[in-house]
Amino acid sequence: IDGAIGSLEALPGVVDAVGRGFPVIFDSGVRGGSDVLRALALGAAAVQVGRPWVYGMAIAGEEGAREALRNILAEFDLALGLSGHRTIAELSREILTR
Repeated sequence: IDGAIGSLEALPGVVDAVGRGFPVIFDSGVRGGSDVLRALALGAAAVQVGRPWVYGMAIAGEEGAREALRNILAEFDLALGLSGHRTIAELSREILTR
């Protein structure tokens, strides 16, 4: 819908509304490792990946899907390290800036 906020922008409010006792799984627009990092830092308990593995499968079958997911994991690992963190537990909203 034109003018609506994006799902990543809405994520902190959703996490706050449901509280810590209810894990929020984010599944919207995740295309790479930095998207995973941002969603986890904003409070998602887990992140689902939709299109990238499908694109990989369309190009090279099962191995293409595996490669797409390996690439996202590698990008996440790189983004985590470049942000100065070693574990997901160290991530928080404060590491992100507008």
